Amino acid sequence: MKYQLIVFLARWLLNALGLWISVRLLGSLGAAMTSQKVLLTFLLAGLVFSIVNAVLRPVVIILSLPAILLSLGLFMLVVNGFLVWLSVKLVPGITMTFAASIVAGVIMSLVNYIVSGFTARFKNMTA
Repeated sequence: MKYQLIVFLARWLLNALGLWISVRLLGSLGAAMTSQKVLLTFLLAGLVFSIVNAVLRPVVIILSLPAILLSLGLFMLVVNGFLVWLSVKLVPGITMTFAASIVAGVIMSLVNYIVSGFTARFKNMTA
């Protein structure tokens, strides 16, 4: 139980960081956001993305499996972009186009890949 909580918190915080980087490069924030509100907005965005990724990702992958197979996996870029776009739309104060969300999906995939590598090492160290 403790391990899952640590993994969830790590994913949440690093997803928030990845979304912050993605929005700074590709999207935009609301004009009247203070630094404290920006922090809370991206913590909320990281939480929303973590939940969307855990709940909707398997369903979207199963529904788009024919397109993924026909494109030899390249359609996963669109799936990841859709999940980022949906997460950004659910959080007020952040805007991003769908095309920018596809690029942000690549960034978020890299972030989650790095988190998975570190959590696997952490699990081996605690076992």
